[in-house]
Amino acid sequence: MHRNRPNAPASQILLGVAVIVIGFLFLLDNLGWMDINYSIHFWPVILIVAGALKISQSRASSGSLVGVLLLAAGGLLLLKGMGLIYLSWRMLAPLLLIGAGIMVVFRSVQRPRASDGSPYSLKDGHGEESLNIMAILGGYKRRISSQDFRGGEVTALMAGCELDLRDASIEGEAVLHVFSMFGGITIDVPTDWTVILEGTPILGGFEERTSGGQGSNKRLIVRGYSIMGGLEIRN
Repeated sequence: MHRNRPNAPASQILLGVAVIVIGFLFLLDNLGWMDINYSIHFWPVILIVAGALKISQSRASSGSLVGVLLLAAGGLLLLKGMGLIYLSWRMLAPLLLIGAGIMVVFRSVQRPRASDGSPYSLKDGHGEESLNIMAILGGYKRRISSQDFRGGEVTALMAGCELDLRDASIEGEAVLHVFSMFGGITIDVPTDWTVILEGTPILGGFEERTSGGQGSNKRLIVRGYSIMGGLEIRN
């Protein structure tokens, strides 16, 4: 049985405010009070909104860093489109490399944290209890067999990510935070899990195709966003 519940209020408020601001700007343009070049400003605004949502959602430092980089990229492109700064690909390419290097360093020295601020307990190999997965410009496949799975964080940027949790188990409830942009995330879960989907697709899609796990006390809560991407949960 599929159930949707609202996300955390802060994320919903942020998304709502962003939509209101964009709609208001479009209204001013239609009234002739502003001249907005949609082709120049659309993509920077998408990146800025995505970065803000990622920061509000993330539980790990590396995830927050992704949000900051998306915000910075969107801001630079917006300023370039407005003619306030000059930015060429010759300048942008080194900046992208620097950002990628910073993310690698952060993922090496930081560990994800639970919602109460305490460090996640990680196990070696495929039996890890909590995930901190990031896929960028590529594909990622992982099979998890932990018998005390506690959720974690999954990010896919212009990439595909496949998680197989069919050999894993939950003691009570686990929360998995997902974020996909120009990419997709596929999650396979056991038939005895109850999946609760708390997400918002933005020009993308969420699909839950599980048998429901009715009466089961094992609950997987999936929270997050899919921006021009997709999320699929299945048995």
